[in-house]
Amino acid sequence: MIGIFKPATHIESVSEEKIDPEYKRLRIQVFIGIFIGYAGYYLVRRNFSFAMPQLIEDGFSRTELGFALSGVSIAYGLSKFIMGSVSDRSNARYFMSFGLLASAACMIFMGTSPLALSSAGIMFFILLINGWFQGMGWPPSGRVMVHWFSVDERGRAVAFWNVAHNIGGSMVGVLFVWGMVIFNNDYKSVFYFHGMIAVLIAVFIWLTVRDTPQSQGLPTIEKYHNNYPKAFKYDEAHESEFSAKQIFFDYVLNNKLLWAIAVANAFVYLVRYGVLDWAPVYLEEVKHFSFDESGYAYALYEFAAIPGTILCGWISDKYFDARRGPVLIIFMLITLIGVVLYWLNPAGNPGTDFVLLFIIGFFIYGPVMLIGLFALDLVPKKAAGTAAGFTGLFGYVGGAVSANIVIGYAVDVAGWDAGFLIIIAACVISILLVALTLNAEKRSNRAS
Repeated sequence: MIGIFKPATHIESVSEEKIDPEYKRLRIQVFIGIFIGYAGYYLVRRNFSFAMPQLIEDGFSRTELGFALSGVSIAYGLSKFIMGSVSDRSNARYFMSFGLLASAACMIFMGTSPLALSSAGIMFFILLINGWFQGMGWPPSGRVMVHWFSVDERGRAVAFWNVAHNIGGSMVGVLFVWGMVIFNNDYKSVFYFHGMIAVLIAVFIWLTVRDTPQSQGLPTIEKYHNNYPKAFKYDEAHESEFSAKQIFFDYVLNNKLLWAIAVANAFVYLVRYGVLDWAPVYLEEVKHFSFDESGYAYALYEFAAIPGTILCGWISDKYFDARRGPVLIIFMLITLIGVVLYWLNPAGNPGTDFVLLFIIGFFIYGPVMLIGLFALDLVPKKAAGTAAGFTGLFGYVGGAVSANIVIGYAVDVAGWDAGFLIIIAACVISILLVALTLNAEKRSNRAS
């Protein structure tokens, strides 16, 4: 696979007078490419939740559906880590477009084959395959970000890029409503309709994304901006492709700060998906929302993350000198308050539920983004995909799987109160874990 997606080779350097306009043009182009591209990945990742109410009516239990849904998280967490290593040695343009195309094919099959939804085991298997291809989205995006954007602008740049998954996630709900209208109330359209749109976006990725500045005859971003990393000593050797052994042992597995934020990520993701994945079912069963209302509430949760994530990255760069830990803690504390109020708000107050989902979405996605950015800050850019994949491994295999299986089982056995107590505990633990990194992060910034 590495041979198929071989990194773009360096070409003859552009003339000095063309460097600035060419850099500016290509930075905008590749940013738009990975932004729309990553939004497309979410169209075929989070759509299964909208089929769950109908599948429950068809006789599946919440535990069975939680198990099926966990297939995405298990495979995605593993793939984000393993494929992250592959992406560090691959051309982002081909790698990212192929992954989305394959993921879209899985969803189109799921929506058009009678076999696909016949049992929880088959659903789990298809979602497992889909989750593996989903792991080809974040790592090449991270590779593009660290090659085209320098350290001191990265908090804002990554924050703006990161809202792509909120736009993609919010459009899942909107497209579900549209698909039900277009395809005569066929709930399976949430699979094949979303898949067809994702195919078009995969083509767009191929047309717009470019691998590295050097592959376009441009100097490195560090040289262009005269801006170098703070968390480690940069040298020209970091522009060479690393071996897998170098990446894993020199920059990832022996990095204590990376381990700390990776474990914290598991609990942040449990909160994120504990609220998000179960929102359509919870709102219909407990708050008595219609499927239209649930779809738009789900979309609001994702849309709220757009200003929240951008604000989070800006605060981190502007007021904390690119330190991520303090802002993570502030945002998780406010998320905790929002989750408690959302849980305690009685049925019959839909306006309050909409506001609280907006608050939770506004504040939870900042920490999700910052942990990924934190990982990029801690390693040379040729190891960026692996570092981000390492935190993602914990986030998805630990956090998202728990949100799918553990919360589904807890609700089946003990009701929704038990599910919310798990989410609240995850908020608290994530805050405590990030607090352990504060002094080390501060010392690292001061030393640089």
